[in-house]
This record gives sequence, structure tokens and C-alpha cells, in this order.
Amino acid sequence: MTEPVIVGVDGSDASLEATAWAAREAALRGAPLRLVHVTLRWAYDVPLVPQPAHWGPAAQAACRRLLAQATERARAEAPSTEITTEVLDGAAAEAITVAAQKAQLVVVGSRGRGGFAGLLLGSVSRDLAARCPRPLVVVRPRQGDGGEVVVGATGEAGQEHILRFAFEEALLRRLPLRAVHAWTHPVAGFPGDMQPLVYDVAGIGREEERLLAEALAGRREEFPDVPLTEQVAHGHPARVLADASASAELVVVGAPGRAAFLGSTVHSLLGHAHGPVAVVPRPA
Repeated sequence: MTEPVIVGVDGSDASLEATAWAAREAALRGAPLRLVHVTLRWAYDVPLVPQPAHWGPAAQAACRRLLAQATERARAEAPSTEITTEVLDGAAAEAITVAAQKAQLVVVGSRGRGGFAGLLLGSVSRDLAARCPRPLVVVRPRQGDGGEVVVGATGEAGQEHILRFAFEEALLRRLPLRAVHAWTHPVAGFPGDMQPLVYDVAGIGREEERLLAEALAGRREEFPDVPLTEQVAHGHPARVLADASASAELVVVGAPGRAAFLGSTVHSLLGHAHGPVAVVPRPA
């Protein structure tokens, strides 16, 4: 059985946009779509803890209406896709993380109904980006037409799964892929650490280009039908990738290396990208 694409819905405009994106993605992949809404319910059979007044027939009806609205939006985008709905119990990030173990892709909006309007990134999408066991797409509003897939490449070992995901997404969409590698001058690792006073920027740039080319060599042979462009830029990775996202249908990056910790580059990109961002975790 094909694993589904899961999308978290909470009734916000951002989650409805994520639902539409997830429906199109499920149709591209030939996968079923699973709409999940997470709410905190207390057990009715715990006599020492009275059930909260906010959960009852009215709350259940509200959940059904919310999921029905999301289903309608999904069917408008992918009428032939199998769509199911489910209400999960618990805190949103934790519940979706568990559900993700049986999914091929998880999709959420950049911000939900909670939090403050001025926040660039919601807590659920932030937490999921740090812990989701499957690729996570955080859907941000598209600004302009996306004519390519962009992948952030470090040029280091251990990025094969990220590059493969990016190539597969580009092939699925019949779009070219742009591999972007950003580099900055090294900084002192500890007090007293000596750094060169003068850097050969051109020389370092050529070395970074070599590293990127070597990292992509095997993928070029594996995906000969995907047009590939290599870009090496001197600048902070988050800023370079955010700029590149202006022409991208999807930006692909690797998940931070530490569980429950969101790296500054990924966090900044999720808050400033001009379109959807896929965060790909390291294989278990």
C-alpha cells in the first residue's frame, strides 16, 4: 500500500493553503491524502480528572466542519485522489510526529491559528522541522512563479538523502534543479583561535565549487533527465537560499542534526522563504 501524504489542518488560512499544496503533491505522487486535525481531549474514564467543558458535542461538530472544509479544498485541487480525515489527540507537533511514521511526506502551513500575528514561523511547524521522521514541507505563500527546484548543498559527505529527494522532486515536476552552496569566512572556534588576516576569496570560491561538483557527480548520472545548475555564493546560507527561493517552486534543505533543536539556517529560511520549503531528515 502506498504511504499517504499527511497534512495538518487547523482551520487557518495557512493550513488551507497547505492542504491545497498537499493535495497537488499527493496527486503527483499517486498517493492518498490524509487530513489530520489535532485537539487535546481528556479521557472520559478518569474519574479523578473532570472532563474539560470545551470538549463535547459542539467541539466534535466543529472538528467535523473544519475537516469538511479542508476536504472540499483538497478535492478541488485533486478530485481523483483518495482523501481520508482523522482527529488526533494530544499536542499538535507530538501527534503529527507519531502519525508521520506511516507517511511518505508531511505538510503543514508556516503558521497556524495560535500564537501572535507578528511571528514569522509557528511553533508547530518549527517543532516538526526539528523532529519529524519523514520529509516535512512547510508551505509559505508563493511570491511569483516557481520555475525550478532549489536544494541547499553543503558539499560535505552525508547529504546524499537530501540531494536524492531534491532530484526526485525536480523529476516529478519536470523542472530543472539548482544546487546552491553558500559559504562564509571561517570564524574563531574559541578564544585565542587565530584566523588569517587576508582571505583569497577567489581561491576559496574555486575550492567550494570543486566540493559541490564532487557531491553532485553521482546524482548527475542517476538523474540524467533533470537539468542541473550549480551555484556557489559567498554569503550566509539562509540569506542566499531565501533569495534563491524567489524563483523556486520548492526549496529543499536538510534537517538540523540535533533532535528538538532547529538550526539557525533552517529556522531563518522557514521564516523568510518566498515559497514552500522541504526539510529532509537524516535516515534512521
